[in-house]
Amino acid sequence: MRRIAITMGDPAGIGPEISIKTLASPQLNGVDMRLLGQASILRRCADALGLAPPGGAQLVDIPVAGMDEVQPGEISAAGGRAAEASIIKACDMAKAGDIDAIVTGPINKESLRAAGCPHIGHTEMLAEAFGVDKPLTLFVTESLRVFFLSRHKSLRDAIDYATRGNGLDMLRRVHEAMGQLGHRNPSIAVAAMNPHSSDGGQFGTEEDEHLEPAVADAQAEGIDARGPIGADSVFHQGLEGVHDCVLSLYHDQGHIATKTRDFYGTISATLGLPVLRTSVDHGTAFDIAWQGKANEYSLVRAVEVALELLEAGK
Repeated sequence: MRRIAITMGDPAGIGPEISIKTLASPQLNGVDMRLLGQASILRRCADALGLAPPGGAQLVDIPVAGMDEVQPGEISAAGGRAAEASIIKACDMAKAGDIDAIVTGPINKESLRAAGCPHIGHTEMLAEAFGVDKPLTLFVTESLRVFFLSRHKSLRDAIDYATRGNGLDMLRRVHEAMGQLGHRNPSIAVAAMNPHSSDGGQFGTEEDEHLEPAVADAQAEGIDARGPIGADSVFHQGLEGVHDCVLSLYHDQGHIATKTRDFYGTISATLGLPVLRTSVDHGTAFDIAWQGKANEYSLVRAVEVALELLEAGK
């Protein structure tokens, strides 16, 4: 049986609520899940919602000072410390061979910053914990698989980053990652940067100078790279199975496509680490924290996708 560690996320957000509901989900009956968080927070949240708090083997209590200061919907250093502690614990469990995958709940960047955490998000924390330079982000939405050339860059910087060399390097890494997920010769479609893939240079030169050469270089190495293909078409093609995956060039290009298709069902996976990590792709939703309004579907789906990817990578 696969062993899944779930980090609760920021205790002041919806993480505690959706974690409690996920552990009790009939869809995941029989799955070996361990929730990493603070028992005191989970009891308070469960009491507020009339739910049964998790306990026993399902709960890994991580004591962090200041939990009585945490209030739902409020940014706090204590909340940031709690979120960070759960992630560190999950990494330690993975290094010890105690779990097969990490599923992360939502964290709040302002709370992390208040806690003095030097990282902007999960991916950066995991990369440092495991000593991995460039982990890969994969979005899973139904049959659509989307990788990202860049994510946390301004649009101006993202355009500058989309060079021939960076594109080829990413195509190599995506090819390898898809192979690890069971695809023998994956087809990788590259999204265009400009409208209509620039129509032969009428709307920019990125395709002609960088993206088309990167695709040609990858093809010369035996990689089934395709494009660049207009971003208004390529994600639909991926969803229809025309391509095994799509390489998005920047954050919103891929996020808008996947989240418009299925906001709650879009799952983020981090590949290239010693352990698989999947995550909800929504935020902490402080405005509805601990009110019984949060939908746990995305976290349930993140566990399911972790199991699916683990099975595919056998």
